[in-house]
Amino acid sequence: MRTKQFKSESKKLMDMMINSIYTHKEIFLRELISNASDALDKLYFMSLTDSNVGIAPDEFEIRLELDKESRTLKITDNGCGMTEEELDKNLGTIAKSGSFNFKQENEKTENVDIIGQFGVGFYSAFMVSDDVTVESRAYGSSEAFRWHSEGAEGYTVEPCDKDSVGTVITLHIKDNAEDENYDEFLDQYRISALVKKYSDYIRHPIKMNFTTKQPVEGKEGEYEDKTELRTLNSMVPLWKKAKNEITNEEYGNFYKDKFYDYNDPARVIHYKTEGQATYNALLFIPKQPPFDYYTKEFEKGLQLYSKGVLIMDKCADLLPDYFSFVKGLVDSEDLSLNISREMLQHDNQLKLIAKTLEKKIKGELEKMLKDDREAYEEFFKAFGIQLKFGIYNDYGMHKDVLKDLLIFRTSNDKKYATLKEYKERMPESQENIYYACGETDEKIEMLPQTDAVKEKGYEILYLTENVDEFALRMLMEYDGKKFMNICDDALNLDSEDEKKALETENENFKDMFTAMKESIGDKINAVRFTAKLKKHPVCLTSEGGISLEMEKTLNSMPGGNDKIKAQLVLEINAEHPLAEKLKSLYEEDKETLGKYAKLLYGEACLISGAGVPDPVEHSNLVCELMTK
Repeated sequence: MRTKQFKSESKKLMDMMINSIYTHKEIFLRELISNASDALDKLYFMSLTDSNVGIAPDEFEIRLELDKESRTLKITDNGCGMTEEELDKNLGTIAKSGSFNFKQENEKTENVDIIGQFGVGFYSAFMVSDDVTVESRAYGSSEAFRWHSEGAEGYTVEPCDKDSVGTVITLHIKDNAEDENYDEFLDQYRISALVKKYSDYIRHPIKMNFTTKQPVEGKEGEYEDKTELRTLNSMVPLWKKAKNEITNEEYGNFYKDKFYDYNDPARVIHYKTEGQATYNALLFIPKQPPFDYYTKEFEKGLQLYSKGVLIMDKCADLLPDYFSFVKGLVDSEDLSLNISREMLQHDNQLKLIAKTLEKKIKGELEKMLKDDREAYEEFFKAFGIQLKFGIYNDYGMHKDVLKDLLIFRTSNDKKYATLKEYKERMPESQENIYYACGETDEKIEMLPQTDAVKEKGYEILYLTENVDEFALRMLMEYDGKKFMNICDDALNLDSEDEKKALETENENFKDMFTAMKESIGDKINAVRFTAKLKKHPVCLTSEGGISLEMEKTLNSMPGGNDKIKAQLVLEINAEHPLAEKLKSLYEEDKETLGKYAKLLYGEACLISGAGVPDPVEHSNLVCELMTK
């Protein structure tokens, strides 16, 4: 026996591979179990053409054995085993994979499903152990060999005794370090949990002796250790079953158990695709968001499996942000087990899967909207804000994907409507899609401008969430119809003759309006008469791109030092008795006119929901003018 050097290796290279490819040390168990599963699959494949194999498929198994005293963890399989040459070649060269070679040699044969194909996973064992021994006897051979290594310095291969075909890997678990607890990998409950997390759907049983304290029969208060052999994995993935074989109850139980929800999902999306990307997907649309969904702590992503083995608990790249509420998993035939987050970001297969998932999710939501409106409206109450943010974010890049998923309550009985439904109900004379912003539907209906728009027979979208107007501004238009805020200065529902008459009136009293503006100050841009108000005396409208509601939203955000200001116009109903009062005050008492101007501005702020800028001054003006 002599020590051999790793052929393409140095300590630096091994450290680099382990640290960059594997994020968590616990991943080592997944890798070694996957290798054992490969060995079982290979022997099963051989048994199809070789009657001398002598092991029935239901006898294949993987055994785990813990020994806290000696600090060892053993992984045993009764698979195909390895010869001396294979031990030297497969374990002596980093990135040399016997599984990959076997797959290539039998690629035309069906049912060959080899998990690990890059020969890197085995070396993850050195993340948790300082001494690794592999004892293996290959099928068809009477000899067994032992491979042993303590790390990057090299390895030895020598004959050993082994009664049966298969492989035993013995890891000597490292001692605890100041910032590392290696004892966890000697705990039966921790090992069981790792198997459940990463290898639950390995097709062969993974067994381990479990020791528990049991009451001694006939001796009250006394307990003894009882050991039983348990199968730790469930073996059959739900998502690989045919949909017609799965009940709604099974889907619901799987979802609630796997994703920690008390409710059944609102929708299940289960499909398989083959071709450019071969994968199974099992997705769930929840009924309610988790408690942290709208916080910075929430982490989106789907579980990502490779042939039934978990390789990432939350793969964010599979979901766009606007569908981040979706839970579920993807099991791909085309992704390697040994892959890092950084490598995934550049994986074309993953991008192809993500694109297909987006279409499937959108299609399911459209189907819910069409076939089960009540369920969709409940979904939208929970997650609609995320769809609206999706339209607004990334400079509107995704607006065409999402625009037909939006619904808003409207002035039409306050029921929800899609933009398409609104458009189909528009009178032929209507040029714009009208909307109004406010804290509630009731407050929107109290806006002075609402009456004028409704009197024309035009429907109004009620926007009650902060993101709503930003989303519509980013959409700009729908099916050729532009969006118009009813509080926008540009709103004009009059005939051409009425417009000209109003322009003349405003021109005649421009000096009065200038005096009123000077009294109010820079809080407004202008004062003018309007014909858009019916019974109301006054209102505020905005000029330019920022509305009053947008001003409130932007200024409420943390971190902004420079306050955003809407360009406001104080509009006075030209047909209201107040208009004549103002005209006479301009001729007779300009000082009182200035006080009326401030009072009207405060009233307009109250009506718009902005609040009076100076309540004390406003109250004093009311009292003063009431006593005149």
